[in-house]
Amino acid sequence: MSAARQSFRTGTGPRPLPVPASALQRDLLLDTLVRPGAGVHAGQLLVRWYGPLDAARFTAAWQALHDSDAALRTALADPAGGLPAMAVHPRVEPRITHADPDGADWHTLVRRERLREFDLRRPGQLRILLLEETTPPPGATRILFTYHHAFLDGRSMRGLLRAFLRAYLADGRPLGGERRPDVRDHAHWLARQDTSAAREFWVRAAPPPGAATLPALRSALAGEPDRSGHGWSRERLTRAEAERLRAWAAGRGASESTALHAVWALLLYRAAADGGHPDPVPVAFSAAVSGRGIGLAGAELLSGTLRNSLPLSVRMRASTPLALLLEELGGQALDRAAYEWVSTGQIEEWAGGHPGTAAAPPPPARSLVVFEPGYGTDAALGAVAHELAAEGVRVDAPEVIEGHAAVPFTLVAHHDSGGGLLLTGVHDRDGLPDAAAAALLAQAAMLLSALPDGRTAQDVAGALTLLDGVPVPLARPGRAAPARILRAATRPGAGTICLLPPPGAPPGCYDGLPELYDGPQALATLGTPPDGQDPVDPVRCLWALRPALARGEPVLLGGFSGAGDAARQAAERVAAHGWPAPPVAIAGAADGGPGPLRTLARALAAVVRSPRFTSASAPSTSVPPAPPGPSTPSDPSVPSVPNHQE
Repeated sequence: MSAARQSFRTGTGPRPLPVPASALQRDLLLDTLVRPGAGVHAGQLLVRWYGPLDAARFTAAWQALHDSDAALRTALADPAGGLPAMAVHPRVEPRITHADPDGADWHTLVRRERLREFDLRRPGQLRILLLEETTPPPGATRILFTYHHAFLDGRSMRGLLRAFLRAYLADGRPLGGERRPDVRDHAHWLARQDTSAAREFWVRAAPPPGAATLPALRSALAGEPDRSGHGWSRERLTRAEAERLRAWAAGRGASESTALHAVWALLLYRAAADGGHPDPVPVAFSAAVSGRGIGLAGAELLSGTLRNSLPLSVRMRASTPLALLLEELGGQALDRAAYEWVSTGQIEEWAGGHPGTAAAPPPPARSLVVFEPGYGTDAALGAVAHELAAEGVRVDAPEVIEGHAAVPFTLVAHHDSGGGLLLTGVHDRDGLPDAAAAALLAQAAMLLSALPDGRTAQDVAGALTLLDGVPVPLARPGRAAPARILRAATRPGAGTICLLPPPGAPPGCYDGLPELYDGPQALATLGTPPDGQDPVDPVRCLWALRPALARGEPVLLGGFSGAGDAARQAAERVAAHGWPAPPVAIAGAADGGPGPLRTLARALAAVVRSPRFTSASAPSTSVPPAPPGPSTPSDPSVPSVPNHQE
């Protein structure tokens, strides 16, 4: 693969003014931080271009978009208040590469692009890969767009693709000025929101502790192949089946997306009931929302990170009527529409996840359900089809390659060009083996196609008779080794010290440290790793630091001699994802005596007193200045949209 046109420029103007990363962006960055090389939150869009493709016009069109759309010029800036910040650079060249037609096969290229990590401090988080097909039809070119969800979402990419086609037809000429609103306007709007009502809502609406969160049972899975990474599976409802499902849901006052949520809730209930959970069974999962139903003028056309996933939960009994289940889930979707801008991290903190609260934290989401608008009937692409045809060009409707989410299973549904309902399952093999994930997707498709025809399926028990004889899939037992908390923080915001055991050290080598170190920080070390894992794996250290990083608290990495390399790797990764680089304190040797522990305690105290540790303060609550605009709106929190190119 050549490296043509991969350079970039940021101009020579004034330094870009940073804005705080949104709570949603911080959640996404944390997910990426603790899962290196997994392709988490790397979205992809594939387009097939038939006919001549003018390389100069192609590049000029994308340069015009980069010049006019701030999201394409955004990168991480220096952290503010202990939390990540973003900055929009004045100029960035598009990152376009060409694949060798005789090189790796297409599927390998797609996977390689998805797993290649982004340099998040480099402006421009969109990569464009072109491959000229050598097989018929002649002249076809595959165009793969890979982007990070912390900077762009799928709806943004579809809008950018439409804008690109218009720019290409205009010979790559400028698009008429900066597109507004942009990511800075969105950050300004978020900073002005009063979270009181949202907090009250989510304290009530957060999933209850003990809710069933995965439609599979835990098992040792003897004999199951031990594979890593992510897997994919697909099912399809025909056009006739999709139409019957739509009519069935509408007859009960619900949408197709609500029907999909109900089917997923049925599978969650089934697994919990088979595992012995008595009625009622609380079930919980995340469902995607566009994030654009907010009071920011032009938000529906804004490029950036707005698509969000919010929890849904419902208590179910075998006797619960399906009509009531649909009504409950549909009502929840309407209720949460006012809070699409709230992140999962905020919900967990408000509902009891913050240290020092009496309530138990809500269970983390372990599955995500996404119902996307139809890609095969994109009217905006059709609007320029005749102009492209005049140049001998045809562009297929874009194909979304769903990115890896930070949950064991993601179910994505959308209508294809034939009117059918395409179901895609993406699973993390650490939580679900391939056979279990494929079975889950097949069972969801079975219920979606059979419910409209099931005369006896009027309640939960009746619906689940459709799966009689079909086994409940088996999930993997937990593999992660949690951190060991040696001592909790003595006051909020004090921070966390994570102690990495060096190779060969006994598991309790730091157990005596709380008696020797009297600082207010929480002291944590790494639990005994699963078989085959490195005892000083820096990734496990990142998991231990995640809660403190999410709150913007200072963190420190420490340990005995031998843990330094892993600590420095972890610190570098934290800094690369937008947080202040944690200081590292290495002292003493793990010989089992009290002397090295006293030496380490003195080293930790010295670092904690230094500016390197105390500079990571509590999150700033100030409102960033509003970005300059071509006109002043009546409400300063709702910018005007005079030059938006959509």
